[in-house]
Amino acid sequence: MLSAEQNNLITRTGRGTEAGKLLRRYWQPAALVDELSGNRPIKPVKLLGENLVIFKDGEGRYGLLDRACPHRGTDLAFGRLEADGLRCAFHGWKFDVDGKCLETPAEPDGSKLCTNIRQKSYPVVEKSGILFAYMGPGEPPAFPETDCFIAPDSHTFAFKGLIECNWLQSLEVGIDPAHTSFLHRFFEDEDPNSGYGKLFRDHSVDSDMPMTKIMREFPRPRIEVEHTDFGLRLMTLRQISDAKMHVRVTNLLFPNTFTIPMSSDMTITQWHVPVDDTKHYWYAIFTSFGGPVDKDEMRRQRLELYELPDYIPRKNKRNDYGFDPHEQAHETYTGMGADINVHDQWACESMGEVQDRTKEHLGQSDKAITIYRRILRDAIVKASKDDEKLLMVLDPEAAGKVTGPAAIDGIGPTDDWQGYWRMAEQKRRRNSWANGH
Repeated sequence: MLSAEQNNLITRTGRGTEAGKLLRRYWQPAALVDELSGNRPIKPVKLLGENLVIFKDGEGRYGLLDRACPHRGTDLAFGRLEADGLRCAFHGWKFDVDGKCLETPAEPDGSKLCTNIRQKSYPVVEKSGILFAYMGPGEPPAFPETDCFIAPDSHTFAFKGLIECNWLQSLEVGIDPAHTSFLHRFFEDEDPNSGYGKLFRDHSVDSDMPMTKIMREFPRPRIEVEHTDFGLRLMTLRQISDAKMHVRVTNLLFPNTFTIPMSSDMTITQWHVPVDDTKHYWYAIFTSFGGPVDKDEMRRQRLELYELPDYIPRKNKRNDYGFDPHEQAHETYTGMGADINVHDQWACESMGEVQDRTKEHLGQSDKAITIYRRILRDAIVKASKDDEKLLMVLDPEAAGKVTGPAAIDGIGPTDDWQGYWRMAEQKRRRNSWANGH
């Protein structure tokens, strides 16, 4: 358990907070590209406690500005989009994507007021269907050459969803491999051939056993945690027989991202990004190593569960997450349907808006969470010192060396499970875009 002071240190992310300073040193998802694809590409967003507006100007450039006009504080989300920027509807002040004031048209001819005005702005880049913003000091870091960023557009799909609690609760669920045997337990196994786009609905690699069956029947995994140049590699081992070991390799990409296997040929890279201290969005890039992603089907499946324009889950705490006692007795461990995002959402939100970690009791299966919190606290201290090097704050050369990471779910030999997952990863890449195909 943590002290109240330690808990506040790692959960609070508003401007001026210690964890907020750390998260601002990294590119953070601000919106989906899809959200700015209509006739009026502008949207208010709240990110790390800051009220902002993201937009695309007439020349196709993205901008992220403080939402309040610096003139009289009116809402720029209702501004007029023009070729070279965003114009406030109150007095016509106009700003470009860099926050430069271009015009103050109500002022007298010859007025120099415009030259002295600068709206707070943050750089924005598009990557694999997500618009990332950098809100920190100095030059932004380079993006790592991880699979989700270098795969062809045809092989990635991006989505998001709102969770009404602190960001860290969801991030820690993502690095808790033991919970899948319980929270995501299904009493019957679906045909993997009908499970496209659904986590755990595939067979494990080199096996005819569905992932759901393995999670259900082997609930006491051994968890190994390895420090890497990107954060942590988690290896979750379930002994299937004397000769066979189920190996599931997942990864924490510091500070607030993880990569996990979704199926035999698809991975999920997921960020947990604070709206403020009591709400956050998960953003995910699904990356296929097989054929192109069926984006229409992936979107259709998820829009059954999320309501636009704010990607609010249809099952939520206001309707008890769709809880059905009969289903809990006969079909699923939670009684909340077959979508694991709903299960995770319930688990995270039921801890409270900000979990009180002074009352928790961690066990051996929580070892990745314990290690991550130490890394996080250490990085928070370093972020307060400008000359300290931070994990995953990368220059272009270092970014080119952070690749992968491997995310595998398969069954191999007990006596060489380490060699097995590396071989399975190489095999998956051999005939994919990752090897020039």
